[in-house]
Amino acid sequence: MVARFSTGRASSVRTRLAHPVVLVLIGIASVQVGATFAKSLFDEVTPTAMVWLRLTLSALILLAITRPRVRGLSRRDWLVVVAFGASLGLMNWAIYQSFARLPIGIAVTIEFIGPLTIALVTSRRARDLVWVALAAAGVVLLGLEPGRISVVGVLFALLAGVCWAAYIVLSKATGARWEGLDGLALASTVAAVALTPAAMAYADGLGSPHVWLVGLIVGLMSSVIPYSLDLVALRSIKSGLYAILMSLEPAAGALAAILILHEGLSVLQWLAIACVVVASAGATRTGKPEHHVPAESTPV
Repeated sequence: MVARFSTGRASSVRTRLAHPVVLVLIGIASVQVGATFAKSLFDEVTPTAMVWLRLTLSALILLAITRPRVRGLSRRDWLVVVAFGASLGLMNWAIYQSFARLPIGIAVTIEFIGPLTIALVTSRRARDLVWVALAAAGVVLLGLEPGRISVVGVLFALLAGVCWAAYIVLSKATGARWEGLDGLALASTVAAVALTPAAMAYADGLGSPHVWLVGLIVGLMSSVIPYSLDLVALRSIKSGLYAILMSLEPAAGALAAILILHEGLSVLQWLAIACVVVASAGATRTGKPEHHVPAESTPV
């Protein structure tokens, strides 16, 4: 009796953890902690070399895990995965360039304009717009943080936001056309290869074993884990709900920066965080995914 109860309880926990909303939230925390580790190395290695190292190591890990099937696929399948890889590489390169010029919380806030736009475009219910509006208010407040703002850093964050919007659409399309994590593995490879020439031109610091070790950790936390979870979640969650959940990104980025990089928050930033947290909680409570992701589809 106890054994059956324990087994049933464990199964219930696995089912809850496999819920697409939970997968997205885990991915958010992972990618922002990984970003802070990456930024901590910017004195040793350039942002371009760091993002190449992250994407290369994560691509190798994903290729080893998935061993993707590349035969019997249509030209459309390949075009989707190449476009996904291009958006993935450019998004990461642009946001790392922004991190080098802006605090992480502010950079991610500006980048959030991308998924926020997706939420506005895909919304079909008035109550969804309430959460989008509250999240937008948080973005505006966080963006009003006084201090010297790098225009170049803002432009890079905006470029990352455009790529983030493309990532949402293309990730869903890739998940629909490619089995398991095959599409993600190949897209990561495309991104890494595309960034190789630029990374080799700014390769200072890549000879350090310490940099490679941290790069491996960043690759796992900022690429393998969150992108795998996103790909699984986006098979069964509406793009609009996913985009609103992304309102937690500025808060997660700012909090991770406090804990790891000691980038402090002002009262205005805390108020912005409150807005995006409430908006995300409201979206999670009222939004309904199309169906639940079974436990066995959770990435290992």
